[in-house]
Amino acid sequence: MASADQAKPVHELTDEQLKQIVAEADTGGRKPTGFAAGLLLMVALAWSLFQLWIASPLPFSLGIFVLNDTESRAIHLAFAVFMAYAAYPAFKRSPRAYVPIVDWVFALVAAFCAAYLFLFYRELASRPGSPTDFDLAIAVVGLALLLEAARRALGLPMVILAVVFLVYIFFGQYMPDVIAHRGASLSKGMSHLWLTTEGVFGVALGVSASFIFLFVLFGALLETAGAGNYFIKSAIALLGHMKGGPAKAAVVASASTGLISGSSIANVVTTGTFTIPLMKSVGYRADKAASVEVASSVNGQLMPPVMGAAAFLMVEYVGIPYVEVMKHAIVPALISYIALFYIVHLEALKMNLQGLPRREPLPWQRAMISTLMTVSGVIILAGIVYWGFGWIKSVVGDYAFAVVGVLMLGAYVAIVRYAANYPELHMDAPGEKMAYLPEIGATLKSGLHYLLPVAALIWNLMVEQLSPALSAFWATLFLIFILVTQRPLFALFRGTGAFAPALRQGFRDLFDGLVTGARNMIGIGIATATAGVIVGTVTLTGIGLAMTELVEVLSGGNLMVMLCLVAVICLILGMGLPTTANYIVVSTLMAPVIVELGAQTGLLVPLIAVHLFVFYFGLMADVTPPVGLASYAAAGIAKSDPIKTGFTAFGYSARTAILPFMFIFNTQLLLIGITDAFHLVLTIGSATLASLMFAAATQGFFVTRNRIHETLILLLVTFSLFRPGFWMDMLYPPYQELPATELTRMVEEAPRNANLRVWVEGTTIEGRDIAKGVLLPLGDTAGSARERLAAMGLTVMALGDDVQIAAVRFGSRAEKLGLEQGFTFTAIEIPSPERPDKEWIFIPTLALLALVWFTQRARRQRELASKPAAV
Repeated sequence: MASADQAKPVHELTDEQLKQIVAEADTGGRKPTGFAAGLLLMVALAWSLFQLWIASPLPFSLGIFVLNDTESRAIHLAFAVFMAYAAYPAFKRSPRAYVPIVDWVFALVAAFCAAYLFLFYRELASRPGSPTDFDLAIAVVGLALLLEAARRALGLPMVILAVVFLVYIFFGQYMPDVIAHRGASLSKGMSHLWLTTEGVFGVALGVSASFIFLFVLFGALLETAGAGNYFIKSAIALLGHMKGGPAKAAVVASASTGLISGSSIANVVTTGTFTIPLMKSVGYRADKAASVEVASSVNGQLMPPVMGAAAFLMVEYVGIPYVEVMKHAIVPALISYIALFYIVHLEALKMNLQGLPRREPLPWQRAMISTLMTVSGVIILAGIVYWGFGWIKSVVGDYAFAVVGVLMLGAYVAIVRYAANYPELHMDAPGEKMAYLPEIGATLKSGLHYLLPVAALIWNLMVEQLSPALSAFWATLFLIFILVTQRPLFALFRGTGAFAPALRQGFRDLFDGLVTGARNMIGIGIATATAGVIVGTVTLTGIGLAMTELVEVLSGGNLMVMLCLVAVICLILGMGLPTTANYIVVSTLMAPVIVELGAQTGLLVPLIAVHLFVFYFGLMADVTPPVGLASYAAAGIAKSDPIKTGFTAFGYSARTAILPFMFIFNTQLLLIGITDAFHLVLTIGSATLASLMFAAATQGFFVTRNRIHETLILLLVTFSLFRPGFWMDMLYPPYQELPATELTRMVEEAPRNANLRVWVEGTTIEGRDIAKGVLLPLGDTAGSARERLAAMGLTVMALGDDVQIAAVRFGSRAEKLGLEQGFTFTAIEIPSPERPDKEWIFIPTLALLALVWFTQRARRQRELASKPAAV
């Protein structure tokens, strides 16, 4: 048996090699010494301080160094490319201990080319569309150096994709007829990509400079403060005693660190170093232990508020507030994690795995009370922040921010004083065996102050309703204060007396956090800039329209085939790309395909649902062998075969793959169209149960091992719970058609934030005849239908029995929906009044599920009863 095990391919990495993998992927694998090391630290620090400066109100208050969006994007990219050449070696054999002269030259030239829009902003603004030879030389050199920086920081897939699109720009006339265009000159192409805000310096880089950096910095500072270790230890203390407990702890710890992390690889190494050995110690096979960590860490990219930095891009691309993006994304992310938790539980049941012991056996009643008291304390804290402090704003008005600031400060000191009664949490050595679980109460209470910056973020976003950038700025400022003062305060309250050394260590932590935050942003900054090449190609050539026609031809007009085709293309496009670049590429190329083809076949869904669909499938590429780097890192910790780990992790991630299809057809999963609290509970409960049943079906185990017909029934239950409307539509027509002349009345009577289904036809600006459905987002109520339509950028006029679009405001939500001047409304669809609620389908569905449960339970009892006899 031992020899068989030794024959298997084993992939083992030391702790130093694991750190190197994270560095190569996220922060740069080079570790120079002397002057070069000092310069790298200073540039990283300067970058973080620059981003905090432009996010703060100070430039406008003092009138010093005020930058517009284009200038800040140019400086942001200049920092990113300089750091990329200094921190990332050119090749595997390139030196790691020093920076070669050629890389310094590349770094300075690349930074100059990136900063060109800042340095010569006025000159470029005076000659739009008429670049000089020097402008073009800068553009060509800058783009070439950007692609080389992308190769170093992101790998070849991103570069190959960008080069393919560059070839398409300049040689479009030689392409197949279905995607051909007349091609662009060097002057037109390079000017569009480098000297305007349509290409490299477009929306994606702007989001990176204004939003993403601050949230990544927030996460880095929180990790430096010790929050990551706190999340891991808390998860193990709470769940480690259960069946397969360490694996369940890995799922929860990865979800917690995913809240603040923008990197699935860093998530794997941070949590996996501790959880994977623990999983193996209770009996999980090496590849399964690694796969659980990979699946849960990649899922961390789905978890608001950061979502691998894609959340901030969605704000710009979809045109809805950041809080709305978080609201729509939270339920699918939680359902996905709950399903993974259940998969881990089923694996433990199949192998009869136990958890880790406690030092002192804890009666379940005491454990439950301790856990509930601490968890409920956190929930109460969030409730106080959102609802309890809400009245402060109405009472003290403009002074609310200062009042809440003082209250937060008092809460911080009180919580640290309380936490000082418990031992400090220390990082375990990688691979160290854990004989006993940490104590629940002491572990949870020792780091509650880490939640205060998150509470500050919630206050700024939800109550103050500040922009995401300003919200992150104030939350980061509060976190910086905590980072510097937490050690001195603990020293004071614990009476150790080492106040001055603790304060010095606090400033060292702050320095490390600011530098780490900047280095974590190198790849994201480069990725968003390089992805701008793809976005620029779409705006310059119209390849998006060609992609729509191509998918339409391949799918034969079939809706499900079209969605499956888009999902596969997103998987392929996402292979080897970091989360941000991944989302930019798939949303630019594939989201319009679903919107356009779906509208023609009656699939009318909000734009956020489409963007989440392509985002989920693009992200699935992170676990897809053979390019999933997260699988490689986890396999190194588990000493397993990385390819086998990748395939097992992909199987575990199947529950994530079903979710996008479900929320495309049932947008209630995105909390759209929820009418009351009961409806909310019913939607979340049924979707969670559906996800669990899908996991049971794909794992072949529910109460006991499934028979084939039971697996099929569980899949039917899953489908019916996720999409009850499918069956109800067979019995009753879902919509009643009204004439277009009713538009004004329907818009006036529609409740707040309602969506109105309308059908339009007309000729586009390109000369194409079109007839499609559109879901009009009506937003807040207004005095008249005209005002309400104007708020979404639409002006209409009645011409006899026809209602026509008179104007569409540039950049409005109406324009994003593909509406154009001259289109005519042909019909309005409202939910059929005679149709019963689709949720009635849940009754026979649950009856069917109960039948399977009773059948399997009886079989399980017979199996258990027969075991002693067999022995």
